[in-house]
Amino acid sequence: MGRAQADRAARLLASLEPAAIVSSDLARARETAEALARLVGLEVQLDPRLRETYGGAWQGRTVTELSALDQEAYAAWRSGADVPAGGGERRTEVAARVCPAVVEAAATVPAGSTLVVVTHGGSARAAIGTLLDLPLDRWAVVGGLANCCWSVLEETGHGAGGWRLVEHNAGSLPEPVMGDEE
Repeated sequence: MGRAQADRAARLLASLEPAAIVSSDLARARETAEALARLVGLEVQLDPRLRETYGGAWQGRTVTELSALDQEAYAAWRSGADVPAGGGERRTEVAARVCPAVVEAAATVPAGSTLVVVTHGGSARAAIGTLLDLPLDRWAVVGGLANCCWSVLEETGHGAGGWRLVEHNAGSLPEPVMGDEE
C-alpha cells in the first residue's frame, strides 16, 4: 500500500516539475523520493539530518507499550512538551537539525522553482513550526501528515527566512487561492 501511495504522490508532484529532491536517508523516505525521481529524471540528494525523531528507548514500540513503559513521560511528549522522546531527541533538537537541511536545499534551487523535501511526520512538523516562527507550544496546530501527503511552503520574500504555509496534509495539486495573487 505504501508503494502505491508513493507512486500516486509521485505522479502528482511530477507535474510541478521539481528542480531538486532531497530526502531522509531512511529507507521508506528514500524509496518514496526515488519514485518521484524516476519520473522527473532527477537524482535524490540524501541528507541524514532529515531523519525522523530519534526515540531512544521508545524506538520500535507501540503506543500501548510506550504508555506502559513510562506513562508520565509519554503523556508529556504527546502533549507537545519539549521532552526527550524515550531519552532520545527533543522536538527542538529535531528542528535544529532538520531546518538547516531544508534551508540549505532551498538555497540550491532557482527562485520560484519547486524543491521536494521527503522526510517524516515529526521532522516535518518541527521544521514547519520553526520555519513559520511558531512558538513551540503552538507546533501542534500543524496537524500530522498522512502517508505520502505533503505540505507546501513558500518563501515570502519579506526578508531572510520568511516562510508561509500554503497547503498542509495535501494529497492533490495546489490550487490558486482567489485574492492571493501577487
